[in-house]
Amino acid sequence: MRSFDPASESVQNIYKLMIGVIVPRPIAFVSSIDGNGIRNLAPFSYYTAVSADPPVVLFCPSVRKDDPARGLAAHKDTLRNIIETREFVINVVTEELAERMNRTSAQVPPEIDEFELAGLTSIPSELIKPPRVAESPVQMECRLHQIVEVSDRPAGGSVVLGEVLRFHVREDLFENFRIHPDRLAAIGRMGGPTYVRTHDRFDLERPR
Repeated sequence: MRSFDPASESVQNIYKLMIGVIVPRPIAFVSSIDGNGIRNLAPFSYYTAVSADPPVVLFCPSVRKDDPARGLAAHKDTLRNIIETREFVINVVTEELAERMNRTSAQVPPEIDEFELAGLTSIPSELIKPPRVAESPVQMECRLHQIVEVSDRPAGGSVVLGEVLRFHVREDLFENFRIHPDRLAAIGRMGGPTYVRTHDRFDLERPR
């Protein structure tokens, strides 16, 4: 077994280690808008639940290098939109949505509408302004709870916590609030370009 000191390795190597061993990661497909109503849609695989009372989820947008020539700022459009409007939607990514979700991961200028880029349908939310992805079988309308900036360096990031104000779940997916995993057909992220399906599952009863 080899040991690695992050201070002695390149950021790229540490990043590769982290995304290779922290797996599989669920994908937050986040829709947001800016103050002018321009829509944005982007996937984030640093994502999990935090609390059930109140229901709070988090995802982590990373910091990239400034690229003014391409109209790209260090902080991603999603983070800047949420700072501005304090609202966002997390849409669950399924096998059927995988290819179109991947299209929205392209780094494009803020004026590009990723709903149109990916051929996805925008539908209104009930309580907030950012739209939902109609093709996603589960959508969560969120209000910003807190942002924790961990690092403002390239490859650093922030923790965005959002309180879920409304859950939208396709009727055939659940019974007594339990989600059928085979019908949901969610996908997860591994390292690099690799994703995982959730077909191969096993149960373990918690010790009493």
